[in-house]
Amino acid sequence: MSFPHRWWALAAVALGVSLIIMDATVVNVALPVIIEDLGLSATQAEWMNAIYSLVFAALLLTVGRVGDLYGRRRIFAAGMTVFVLASIAAGASGSAEVLIGARLIQGIGAAMILPATLSTLNAVFVGRERAIAFAVWGSTIGGMAAVGPLVGGWLTTDVSWRWAFWLSVPVGLAVLAGIAWAVPETRDETAGRGLDWGGVALSAVGMGAIVFALIESRTYGWWRQGSGAISPVPIALVGGVALMAAFVALQRTRRRAGRVVLVDLRLLGIRSFRFGSIAALIVALGEFGLIFTLPLLLQNALGYSALGTGWLIVSLAVGTFLVSGATPELTAALGGRAVVRIGLALEAVAVGGLALTLTATIGTWAIAGWLFLYGAGVGMATAQLTSVILAEVPVAESGQASGLQSTFRQLGSALGVAVLGTLLLTTLGSATSTRLADAGVPAAQRDQVVQVVTGSAGSAIPGLQADPTTAPAGDAAAAAMIHASKVTTGGAALVIALGLAATWALPFVAPPERRPRNRRKPERSTAS
Repeated sequence: MSFPHRWWALAAVALGVSLIIMDATVVNVALPVIIEDLGLSATQAEWMNAIYSLVFAALLLTVGRVGDLYGRRRIFAAGMTVFVLASIAAGASGSAEVLIGARLIQGIGAAMILPATLSTLNAVFVGRERAIAFAVWGSTIGGMAAVGPLVGGWLTTDVSWRWAFWLSVPVGLAVLAGIAWAVPETRDETAGRGLDWGGVALSAVGMGAIVFALIESRTYGWWRQGSGAISPVPIALVGGVALMAAFVALQRTRRRAGRVVLVDLRLLGIRSFRFGSIAALIVALGEFGLIFTLPLLLQNALGYSALGTGWLIVSLAVGTFLVSGATPELTAALGGRAVVRIGLALEAVAVGGLALTLTATIGTWAIAGWLFLYGAGVGMATAQLTSVILAEVPVAESGQASGLQSTFRQLGSALGVAVLGTLLLTTLGSATSTRLADAGVPAAQRDQVVQVVTGSAGSAIPGLQADPTTAPAGDAAAAAMIHASKVTTGGAALVIALGLAATWALPFVAPPERRPRNRRKPERSTAS
C-alpha cells in the first residue's frame, strides 16, 4: 500500500522523536541551576534524569504491543498529549518531588511515542525509502541529544530553566497537528488480542529495582548503611534480576501454551536483532551517561556558563547532522554493519581522547573538536544500528521489535546515568577528601566540604571558590572534579568500545535495495 503523505508523516515523526530525545538531555545543562533553585540533592538530581529513562524503558514493551493492537497513530497522539501536559507540570514545579513526578509522567508519554514512531516508519516505508527514513529517525536521535543542552543553556541563561520544559508545549501541538493530517493509522491485524499483564508487571518492577539499586548505592551503601543496618541496595538488585528472570520464563511458558505474550522472545533468535540490541544498550549506557556528567564538569569545574556549555555541546550536533547526509551513500557502498562499526570507533576515539586531554587548562576548541568527532560517530552509528537491528524482522512484528530494541536503548540510558553518575560522584568525593587531606585540612572540616560538594553534584564548587575563606577548598574540589570527570569519561569510552566489540557478532545486512522481499505474511495497514 502506498501512503501519499508519507514524507510529511516522516516530518511529524522526526519532530515528535526530537522532542522526547531533546527533553532527555535539555535539563542537563540547566541541572546546576535547578539544583540551586529547588535545593535538589545529588541523588535527586540523578533521579530527575534517570526516572525519565527508567519509566521510558519499563513501558516501551507494553505500549509497543498496545500500538500493534489498537493503532500506532492513536498511541502516538495520546503519548504526545501526555508528554505536553507533563511538561507544563515540570516547568511549574516548586519542589524536587513534584519535578521528579512530572519527569516520571513525561517518561510515560515518551514511552508511548517512540515505538509508535519507529513501527510506523517500518510499516509505511519500504526498500531504499525505508533506509532513508531510518537514517532521518536515527540522526534525529543523535543530533537532538546534543541540541538539547544548547536549548537548555540558552533558556536557563536568558529566560528561565522552566522554559526548558515549557518549550515542549508549542512543539508538541505542532506534532499533534502533523499526526492528524499526515500520519496514517497502522496496526498488526495478524496478532492475537489481549495483553500479558503479568509480563507488564514483572518487566516494569524488575527494571525499576535494578536501576534503583545502581542509583541509591552511593546513598545506602552496597551492603550496610552508615547506621549499620542492612542496605536495601543488594535486596533491590537481586530482586530485580530475579523478576527479570521470571519475566523471561513467563514469556516462554505463555508462548509454548499458545497464549498472548508481551514480548516474542523468538525475535532474539534473529542474530542481527539480538546482537544489535545488545550493542544498542551498551552504547546508550556510554552516550547518555556522558551527556549527564559532561555539563556538570564544564559548569562546576571549568567555569563555563549554562549557555557556553550548550554552545560547546552543539558541536556534537553539528558533527551528527553533517555526517548524516552522507550515511545512506556509505551504507549503500559498505553495508550497515560497517557503517555502525566506523561510527562506534569514532565515538570511542573521541571520548577516549577527551578523557586523555582533559585538564583545568584545556581549550574550548579542543573540547569542541572531540565532541564534533564524537557527533560524527553518533550520526553514523545510531541510524544504521536501528536499520541493522530491524532489517530481518517481519513487518508484522515491527511493533514488538521496535519496543524491545527501544527498551534496550532506554534501559542503557537509565543505566548510563546511574552507573556513570555514581562513578563521577564517588570519585569526586574520594578525590576531594584526598586533596584536602594533603593540604592539611582537619578531618571534620574535610568531611563537611566533601558532603557539600558531592551532595550538590559539584554545583557548590563555584560558590566555594568565590569566597576567599573557602577558596582553597573550592580549588581542591575543582581539581577533584576534573579528575573524577577524566575517570568517568574514560569509563564511557570503554563502554562504547564494548558496544563496538558487540557489533562483531552482527551478520552482514545487505542494503535495502538488494534485500530479498520478506516472505512472511505482510502486515495489513489501515490509512485514515
